[in-house]
Amino acid sequence: MLRVIGLLLLIPLFDIVLLVTVAIPFLGPYVTVALVVLTALVGMLLVRAEGRATLQKIQQRLAVGELPTDELIDGGLLIAAGAFFLTPGLVTDFVGLLLAVPFTRYPVRAATRRWVVRPYIDAKTGGFASGQVYIGGFPDEEGGPAGSGPTGPEGGSGSGSSTSSGSSFDPDEATDVDFEDSDGK
Repeated sequence: MLRVIGLLLLIPLFDIVLLVTVAIPFLGPYVTVALVVLTALVGMLLVRAEGRATLQKIQQRLAVGELPTDELIDGGLLIAAGAFFLTPGLVTDFVGLLLAVPFTRYPVRAATRRWVVRPYIDAKTGGFASGQVYIGGFPDEEGGPAGSGPTGPEGGSGSGSSTSSGSSFDPDEATDVDFEDSDGK
């Protein structure tokens, strides 16, 4: 989290350095300010148009009963693009443009889904949402199922899997339970 905050603080700093060292000496202060304002206005118009198109896609997907996952990620990326366009500077406007244009937003959306959304959902659901769940049962010390193999009752050693207290469970030594119906039969 600190890395993300540090990166977000470095972008405006890099923007200021770029404006002072490159844009103002070559373009002049008035042209630089006009360029920054113009890119912000054009960017906000682009974000507005893409936001409307994304909202339409969300409504279409919901109308047919599908989950609009890609469209919701696009909406979040468009909100971030709007924030980058509102931050004065050429670098932030370029990052905002990358997030606002559909063909450059696609790889960003795929990366966001892979490295942000899926790990978050896996952490919240214990892996059930993506299918990354251990389904092999409870292995004993050798990695096989408890009670089978050379350490099970067939193997002659008489020990099953160890419990956390250090004692072992032997199914042969367990007390027999007589299951009867409630009628006594």
